[in-house]
Amino acid sequence: MTGKVVHFEIPFDDGDRARKFYGETFGWQVTPMPEMGYTMVMTGPSDPEMGPTEPGFINGGMFERSEQFPGKAPNIVIDVPSVDEVLRKVEAAGGKTVTEKMPVGDMGFAGYFTDTEGNLIGLWETA
Repeated sequence: MTGKVVHFEIPFDDGDRARKFYGETFGWQVTPMPEMGYTMVMTGPSDPEMGPTEPGFINGGMFERSEQFPGKAPNIVIDVPSVDEVLRKVEAAGGKTVTEKMPVGDMGFAGYFTDTEGNLIGLWETA
């Protein structure tokens, strides 16, 4: 398990408003992916296959706040070798699974949990 924070996610109520805010305020490149209900966010120079091309930053995404993901705060995403294995560890340690392992295109798999403090955290398993 790498355990590295590799991604962030920001929930929104109005996607156009959020994309405009972050794009104009920080110069982030935001790319809506309507088929996935998601917006990719590049916070610095990036390669589509490899991600950031210089050290010191991570990229992220934005998604619509929902009943399943009602939080008002951004969440981090942690790289793991197996979403299923880590979700079992989360449950054993007192956390709660929010979503089971789910495919994200052909890139990999995501899963979400809340920690013992109620924080939403994402997991990423590369395909």
